[in-house]
Amino acid sequence: MPSVRIAVCRPQVPFAHGGAEIFTDTLVEQLRARGHEAEIVSVPFKWYPGARVLTQAFTWRLLDLTEADGRPIDMVVATKFPSYVVRHPEKRVWLVHQFRQAYELDRSELGQFGEAPEERALRRKVQELDRVTLGEATRLFATSRNVAGRLERSTGLVAEVLPHPAQALAYRNDGHGDFVLSVNRLDRAKRVDLLVEAAAADPSLRVVIAGDGPERARLEQLAHARGVGGRVRFAGRVSVEELADLYATCFATFYAPVDEDFGLGPYESFLSGKPVITATDAGGPLEVVRDGSTGAVVDPEPAAVARAAAWLRDHPDEAAAYGRTGNAIAVEVTWERAIARLLA
Repeated sequence: MPSVRIAVCRPQVPFAHGGAEIFTDTLVEQLRARGHEAEIVSVPFKWYPGARVLTQAFTWRLLDLTEADGRPIDMVVATKFPSYVVRHPEKRVWLVHQFRQAYELDRSELGQFGEAPEERALRRKVQELDRVTLGEATRLFATSRNVAGRLERSTGLVAEVLPHPAQALAYRNDGHGDFVLSVNRLDRAKRVDLLVEAAAADPSLRVVIAGDGPERARLEQLAHARGVGGRVRFAGRVSVEELADLYATCFATFYAPVDEDFGLGPYESFLSGKPVITATDAGGPLEVVRDGSTGAVVDPEPAAVARAAAWLRDHPDEAAAYGRTGNAIAVEVTWERAIARLLA
């Protein structure tokens, strides 16, 4: 297709960098590589206290992205809440997730809105805003079946499922190592504590945790309290080179968030030929992590995680076979296919 000018819209929590940022940065790179003009448009995002949710959304609503420097912007591609509130005559949404605290996380420990009438009203306003602004999209995509299902249940809108590839790393398999790897932002919803507790349940397990976030101090204290500090290494935020090395030398990865939207972790693991341990309630990862085929799907309990990790460590042939099956899935998800559908 002819070259078009595209604004890729994302909210940005200052100093945070995770899967959504990797996705949108790479999308811009891939669009440019195909001859399009593409730029990130970002607004700092703060979702607390509660009223901030709507004021942040209205900031996006006030943006004028129809033109820049006297030249029209042909298309916007919005991603997650509240970026899709933006107005544009050619607004395409590649949905990462809605504001989950207003939906399935409401009234849970990960929720935000209390029981006061004004807070319940605020939650309803967020839902109403979603129905209106997502309904404006000329094309509506979701990164996984899980995200598309939530969207349809909450708004009645139907999205096309369009997964995006994992980040570009020097993926390779350097053999069956002696540790299980976790690559995650360290926040409560990612449940990295399950892996720390699994190491406590099985004194033979070694763990490497890559990533940073608000839960790091608590997780490190948990590892110390359980006496596993010598077997659980917190690597922090690592370079792309070190990340590729970790994937290449682990025997399996652990990725078991609560009802995850999509999750790049399993795809990165598969591209390195490594199986994945996840949980029965992990959401998006269950679309590609299949028990006894590409990894292990277990109850979200430390003992179950420990058993799965020990089994994969002690059965290298089966682990390698699971990794190969996963790799065949991951290599089919390409930017060429994704962008062709996005811009069609």
